[in-house]
Parts: sequence; structure tokens; C-alpha cells
Amino acid sequence: MPLGNFGSKSRLVLSALLICAVIFELDAQEQRTTPGKKPKPSKPKLGKATNKGPRAVTAKPKIKATPVAPAQTFLTQVLNRGKFKKVGETISVQTGDTLELRCRGKPVRWSVPTYLEEDDDGRLRTVQHERYGVLTLVNTTGADTGEYTCYPMYCEDTDCRKEYDKAVKVFVFFPDPQELFVPSADYYEVIQLRTNWPTLLPCQVTSPEAKVTLHREFPPAEVAVDGTEISFNVKKGFTIHRPRPYHAGALFCVASLGNLRQSSTKYMLIYVNYPMAPPAPVIQASSSSVSVGENLRVSCSAVGEQDVVVEFTWEYPGQQIGRPLYTQDSLTPVGGGTQQSQSVLLVDEVREVDQGTYTCTAQNLQGAKSVSIAVKVVPKAKPKKP
Repeated sequence: MPLGNFGSKSRLVLSALLICAVIFELDAQEQRTTPGKKPKPSKPKLGKATNKGPRAVTAKPKIKATPVAPAQTFLTQVLNRGKFKKVGETISVQTGDTLELRCRGKPVRWSVPTYLEEDDDGRLRTVQHERYGVLTLVNTTGADTGEYTCYPMYCEDTDCRKEYDKAVKVFVFFPDPQELFVPSADYYEVIQLRTNWPTLLPCQVTSPEAKVTLHREFPPAEVAVDGTEISFNVKKGFTIHRPRPYHAGALFCVASLGNLRQSSTKYMLIYVNYPMAPPAPVIQASSSSVSVGENLRVSCSAVGEQDVVVEFTWEYPGQQIGRPLYTQDSLTPVGGGTQQSQSVLLVDEVREVDQGTYTCTAQNLQGAKSVSIAVKVVPKAKPKKP
């Protein structure tokens, strides 16, 4: 073999060995670490993850599902051609037209004017669908004017009850060109006026556009309506808020609309001085211990409003043997619009059978209350010898 070729081959072999030695040295340096000293981590670059190993999974807090609130109940009126309109406090439907109301809820119950509840001639129909109830009234008249209410029902198994706090209502007028007032079968109606109790004169009109005034039959005069002592509500009628004796008498309403003027049923108002509360009687005896043969007086009194009648009844030991009842009743003004009613039970020549409990019951239009007292009968003292 020529010497030149051998030299070039030797250089190639030496170069390859040198490259291999350098590579092994670099690998060894990467694997060596200084004892007790951790490799210095490289600084993380902003916006990039530095740990390429498996990431620690952090459990996200579970968001509690908010319970779905029950759908709010509301009323809609079904118009022609499938149109719907959410109703307000009042709506007007021409007489002869059909009233159709939808109420969302499953199930629902309906309340209608008393006239329809008693006799609807088959004109009223209610149907319950999957998510709503429907009320339909056909061939409507002015007499159908009134309040229509939808009650959602709360059911547990087969037991259902009305949810009165979620009820929705609408007052429906049915304007009648011939009848301004809702018809009534009574020519007159007796209404009791009670002290401090609001009294309603229910002259209900069929049209919210009608002008309504209040009148006294005798002497003929229009009654002033100031909104405080007497007020008017087109959905109810006239209210006397604090009745007084001068409000009594025969009253009626007059409605006017265009060229039409009509009078309502007559209302015969009778004033009754109605008490605020039942009486609070107080009982006293002339003596808690009475000797045989002496007279006994047991009084029962109650203070209340002026002109309020208080009735007294008694229970006493002598009833058992048929001793008759003797009482003295009186009425005394006290002042400040109050009076004292009193009943005194008289027991003459007391005997042993008159010993026991005496009970007085005082009663007025608001209620009754009883009070009692015990009386002891002792033997008559013997006269001393001279």
C-alpha cells in the first residue's frame, strides 16, 4: 500500500475519534450535578408555560344551580285572529262580543261575578290546558260586568289549594247602550250604617265612561262627594267611610252617558251606633258578707260609646229555688262622647240560699263579657241580753 494513502486514512480515523470524545464529554457534563445543590431553574417567560410536565389539575368550585322560580301568573285577553293582549286592572268588552281570558299556570281556578256563578245559561266555559287555563264567556251582557280572578293552584298529590297571594284579577266592563247600571232584581236594598265601619253603596256601572252622582230621595238633593267622607270607585260604587246619623235615609245613584240618564236601585240606609268593642263590665256587691234578713245590692256597670245599647243578664244563687229577679237599670252620660250603663240586682231579706256566686253578663253588638263575685251569708246575730 502506498505511504500517502495510509497517512490520509490515519488522519480521518483520528478526527472521528476526537469528535466522539467531545460528544461523550458534553453528555457527561449535562448529567453531572454538584452534591447538595439543585439546578437553578430558568426564569419563566411571560405568557408561556415553563413546566412541560403534567399540570396539576385544580378543581373549580362548583356553582350551585339556582332553583328555577315558578313562572309568574298573568292574564292575557285573546283578541280576534289569534292576537293576545296582556290585561291591566280593567278592560272593556262590547256587549254581545266574546270574552276570552288566558291565565298561565297548571292548574288554575277561576272566580267570576256572583251573577255568573248562580246562573250563566251555559255561556261560561273554563278549560285547563297543559300550561294555562282559558275562560270563555259568550253572548255577553251588561250584567256580566265585574271582577274576574285567576288563582294558581298549589298541589301535593291530589290535594290542591288556591294560592291567594298569587292571584291575578281584572275588572271587565261590558258597556250596554241601554243599561248604564248592572241590572238588579231588587227595587230597593236595605243597608245598615255602622259607626266607624265603611259602608258601600254598590251602584255598579257597565261603562267606565259614565258619570255617576249620588242623590237623596227626601228632601231631593245631590249628596256631596268629597273623596274623604264619601268617595266613588268606578269598580265598586260609593263608599261612606265613617257613617253618621245624618247619612241615614233613602239614597240612589244617577248615571249619565251621552243623552242617556238612568237611576239605580234605591238604598235604604239605617244608622246603627255600632260599638268599637264588646263591653268591659265591672261588678261590685254592697257587702261580701251579709247577715240573714239583710238586703243585698250587686251592681254591674260598663262604660262605652254614647247611644250604644248594653244589655245585662244575671245568674244568681236564688234562681235554684225560683227567687224572682229584681233589677234597676240606668244610663248616665260620662262626658267625652261616652256613657255608663248600669244594672243593679236587688236581693231583699237575704236567706241562706242566697249565698254563692253572682254573675253579670254585659252584651252589645260587638260581643259579650261576664264578671262574677262571691257573696257569703252568715247567721243573724243574736241580740245581747240586757
